[in-house]
Amino acid sequence: MRPARHRPYRAALPIAFFAAAGASALGPTNATAQDPNPDVRFVQGMIHHHAQALVMTDLLTSRSQTEAMHLLAERITVSQRDEIGLMRRWLTARQADVPQPPVTLDQTAGHHGHGMMMPGMLSDAQLQQLAAASGAEFDRLFLTFMIRHHEGALTMVTDLFATPNAGQDSWIYQFASDVDADQRAEIARMRQMLTATTEPPHRR
Repeated sequence: MRPARHRPYRAALPIAFFAAAGASALGPTNATAQDPNPDVRFVQGMIHHHAQALVMTDLLTSRSQTEAMHLLAERITVSQRDEIGLMRRWLTARQADVPQPPVTLDQTAGHHGHGMMMPGMLSDAQLQQLAAASGAEFDRLFLTFMIRHHEGALTMVTDLFATPNAGQDSWIYQFASDVDADQRAEIARMRQMLTATTEPPHRR
């Protein structure tokens, strides 16, 4: 029996390990789309959560003029896309429903009312508010919303580990721990960036 997980740790294995892992390494495939277990629900929800981050970074490419913001968006995009691929393969191995949420603002129009609203996710109105902004105002809104979005992912991990019989699968445990560590690091980075955008210029 594993010790209580009050604070997920950074998994030692690189996330690329899971991309190469076959179904046999992922544990039993007894979860179904009709009767998902907590691990399946966590992964399905996290796919929706990650996909909205891609919607947000897609908006940034044409609305921010700040190099640091573009670098941040690139890191988020690469990591979220890779993890979505891992999660989809994990669900497929269990013959569970594999969500296909929108990853651009244009695609969200056809998914109104059909997506999963996970902790920290933006409402339609907030996405439209972000899309309408540009320049420094966009940067401020993006950082504010993305910090909240990342904090929602931390809530999802906490809820997973607080659920009886959840997170026992070794892949889920290590993946969720990676998500927790990565999101915390990015939150710290974004808070610094947000502070820099709101600080008045230094007088000479």
